[in-house]
Amino acid sequence: MLLILATTAGSNFELGNKVYSAAIEKEIVSTLIDLSEFKIPLFCMRDFETGPGDDYPKLHQLMLDADALWVIAPEYNGSIPPNLTSAIAWMSTQGDDFREMFNGLPVALATHSGGGGQKVLTAMRLQFGHLGATVIGREVLSSKNKEANPDSIDAMLETLKQMLP
Repeated sequence: MLLILATTAGSNFELGNKVYSAAIEKEIVSTLIDLSEFKIPLFCMRDFETGPGDDYPKLHQLMLDADALWVIAPEYNGSIPPNLTSAIAWMSTQGDDFREMFNGLPVALATHSGGGGQKVLTAMRLQFGHLGATVIGREVLSSKNKEANPDSIDAMLETLKQMLP
């Protein structure tokens, strides 16, 4: 299953819908989620005992079930959105399967961003590579002045499809 994770509603979720539709056309079993709908608190060691909240187990299970991941995130101050960073931090502290969750996981990256977008793509590439994921080389960068290239989406889905079990 390809998990398409849009970190925000709006333009990034719309881009997620484009990826989802293209994946379905290619007969790739996919799930699209909006991470902003998950009520997961900001990760902070001071509040660690409170835990990641009631929505976390659903996100955790989706990640465990994913054979590939496509992350779509806007650029926040030149980097990764806080909700994605926080979700990853919670994943790294909950359960015994954190490394297993990411090791070798094929990951595609995309952004719809008003801030250029290349910095978030680079930051996510570093983050997911550090986690042990296999980040594919091609990426999608779009903005209000630049539509997502459907040929890039198709090519990236073909790459992911070849990596699926």
